[in-house]
Amino acid sequence: MKLNMYSDSGHAWLKVSKRMLILLGIANKISSYSYQRGSYAYLEEDCDFPLFAKALKAANETEGFCLELIEHHTDKSKIRTYDSYYYFSL
Repeated sequence: MKLNMYSDSGHAWLKVSKRMLILLGIANKISSYSYQRGSYAYLEEDCDFPLFAKALKAANETEGFCLELIEHHTDKSKIRTYDSYYYFSL
């Protein structure tokens, strides 16, 4: 699976669909240190990205696990201007 990782001089975020977070059962476990925009979440690198990677690995244990990151770097990321992540369930 190929996913985009965005970073600036101070932090990095993994872009994943919110649907995938729901399917993995971790949508309500993502912290407000991550961001969201539209149908995507941008998982902060220290806690939320490892949580995602662990859940993805567990879900794909029988099929093998391969996560390829496509890295993008900028001096000042616009991700910091996105809304903080929150999970709302009916």
